[in-house]
Order: sequence, then C-alpha cells, then structure tokens
Amino acid sequence: MSARTFPGGIHPAYHKLTAGSPIRDLPPPAQVVIPLHQHTGAPCQPLVQKGDTVRKGQKIGDVEAVVAAPVHASLPGKVVAVEPRPHPAGRDVPAVVVEWDGSDATVDLEPHPDPHDLEPTRIAEIIREGGLVGLGGAAFPTAVKVRPPAGTVIDTYILNGAECEPFLTADHRLMVENPQSIVLGLRALMKAAGAPRAIVAIEDNKPDALEAMAAATRGMPGVSVEAVHTKYPQGSEKHLIKALLGREVPSGGLPFHVGVVVSNVGTAAAVGELFATGIPLVSRVVTVTGRVREPANLRVPIGTPFSVLVEAVGGFNGDPLKVIAGGPMMGVAQYSLEAPVVKGTSGLLVLGPEDRVPEPTSCVRCGRCVESCPMRLLPLYLEAYYRAGMIEQTEALHAMDCIECGCCGWVCPARRPLVQSIRLAKLEITARRRRAAS
Repeated sequence: MSARTFPGGIHPAYHKLTAGSPIRDLPPPAQVVIPLHQHTGAPCQPLVQKGDTVRKGQKIGDVEAVVAAPVHASLPGKVVAVEPRPHPAGRDVPAVVVEWDGSDATVDLEPHPDPHDLEPTRIAEIIREGGLVGLGGAAFPTAVKVRPPAGTVIDTYILNGAECEPFLTADHRLMVENPQSIVLGLRALMKAAGAPRAIVAIEDNKPDALEAMAAATRGMPGVSVEAVHTKYPQGSEKHLIKALLGREVPSGGLPFHVGVVVSNVGTAAAVGELFATGIPLVSRVVTVTGRVREPANLRVPIGTPFSVLVEAVGGFNGDPLKVIAGGPMMGVAQYSLEAPVVKGTSGLLVLGPEDRVPEPTSCVRCGRCVESCPMRLLPLYLEAYYRAGMIEQTEALHAMDCIECGCCGWVCPARRPLVQSIRLAKLEITARRRRAAS
C-alpha cells in the first residue's frame, strides 16, 4: 500500500543536512531574553521585576485569558531587565531578561508519571501551567486544543511527525532519540481530549523514525504509526487529516469540527517531559543549518539569542544573505541575531548569495500556482485583486483559507510575491471584520 497523501503540494529539495546529527545540549548562555508573548492568544503580563532572583522553571509571566500560556524562567539567576526586546516575529515585544547565576537552582517539581490516574480537566490544567504550546510553529496553547467546546466529540488524535519543511530535523531526531517521552505525552493528550485512538503520522523518508515510534507504541491500544507520502506541506494539520482519515476541515473550521485534534511530536515530547519530571517548557530542540560551519540539532534554553546558536555551530560558512527563524517555506527572515529562541522556534536557517530570489516579472497565467495549492485556491487572482485594492473579491475567493505554505511562490516561474500579497490581504480582511463588529 502506498503512503497516504493529499491533492496538490510540491516536492522541493529537502536538504536534511542534520537528519543523522544527534541532539546536542547547548551550555547555558550568559543571559536569556524571554518574551512575554510566545503563543497564539493574549500576551502575558510580567510576574517579576528588575532585581528579582528567579529559579529555573519559575513562572515569570501569565495572563487571565482562555487562549494563553504562561512563560517560565529557563535559567536561574537575576532579572536584569523587563523591557521590549527583538522578537523573531519581527517586532519588539516586552521580555524578561535573566542573567544566569551559574547554578541549576530549580523550582520544586511535581511529576505525574501516570496521566491515566488523572482526570482530563486536571491533565489540561497541568499542561496549561507548564506553558505548553504547539512547538511546530503555530504555538497555539495546548491546553485549549485538548479541551474543545462542550459537546464536541474527538475520536482521533493525530501526532504530526511529518516535518515536511526543508532543512528542519528537530522532530526527526526527537522521534529517533526520545520516543518514550513522545509516547508518555501522547497518552496524556489522548486522555485530556477523550480520544480513543491516535495516529502517529511520519513521512516515508524517515524510516528510522517510523521504526522507533512503531516500537515505542507497540501494545498501546488504539495507537498506530502511519507512513505518509514525502511531500510539502504534508505536515499541515488539515492535510494530514485529509490524507489519514479522508475528512475535510470546512472553510473557516478547525480540526475539532471533524472530530480530530492534531499536535506536533515535539509538543508531545514536551508534555511527556512535563509529566515525567514536572519541569515546565523551558527548553526545546532547534535545528541550526544552512550556511554554517557545523549544522546541528541543539537543545537550548528558551530565550537563547540567535547569535549564541550561530556561534555554537562554528559561525557562518561564508557571507550570509539571510537568516530565517524556521524553514525556507514558512519561516521569518530576521533583522537581528539578538532575537531569541521562543517556544515555536523549530530552526535557524542561514541562506547564502546563491539562494537569492530573482526579481519578479509579470504573471504569465501558467496556472502552476493553482495546480500546487493544497487548499485549492487561486493564488494568481488573490494577488491581483489585492494589488488592485479589491479586498472584497479576495475575501470572496477564500483568501482566509490560505495556510501561507508558500507552494505557489515556489512554483511560480515569474517569482511573483504571491504569499506576501495574500498575507497582507488576510490582514486587511481581518481588520475590516473587526471594524464591522465594533
């Protein structure tokens, strides 16, 4: 039986330079910069002030909002500033700056090694207090995801191990090296969501990960490991649902509307660590790759400046053209290496002069963007309407359903800035909806 997949998508060169590189622990940096907004939802308010002493795992930011997750000190030490600092998203946001004191002083921890002994609401509370969000990039609070609206029935939990974005291998290495934490996290997530079955989905170019996860889940009732076709954006949750279950998330809908919850394997590993040790989300694995001397997968404290990551892999290998937080398809170009690792930072990619994209030319109406679009949209018309100021028409063509995967721009022979235009159109549509509702 062939591996499962979905219509559309592309097959870029994957450049998985670090697929065989074991995860390496990065020594604590002298200072960490911990943004108070690292998730989809309401930003946190600081719980500490300059001059305070904090311990590793101490909650330093929180907010009373449903869609939110607290932030914790990733290193023990002294708070030297609470002020706006550069964020990987491209703007300055309030952050807590902690100067490491050289110790490993940690808050008192409360492990929960068997989540089956806990009620679903209690599991969600622990996940929320642990600061867990989706580590695949979207950073949606996990406690909210596992407790959908009342009356919703979740029959399947999908664990996303596709890691389809070129260059990135952090999830791959977690599945190979730490499958037991992923399994423990999956058990907690299934119990919290009330899901009787789970599917671990892994692209078929990762046979070692498929083998490791199959061995780790062997004997678990209702849990299977499925190979999915290696194609971008196979890791999109809507497309995993389509490939694995044949269900289509409706326009404007979410996975729970079709009885499914999807989480990244890195998220499950962090949940597993939380329940096994009691330690909240204070570190993550980041792939540092591209034009660097020693590409690597590094486990780093949240708040580690990107400059420290570049130094840890031997520095740039030649003149860098661009540094991207994430992968080449959906990542964000950085204006400062002093931006830090946040919860959703899956990679740091350095591109060189040979990766420069040519200047765009006129659209030739070839239709390749339409053929490749996994959401079955019309990118060329969405861009044209946006540039003409025809926002109502872009909305009518379902611009809000665009997942910003970049397939259209990748196949475009004219190198049109399709995704950028659609993203700006979505911002304008959202602003209009807010004005209309106020």
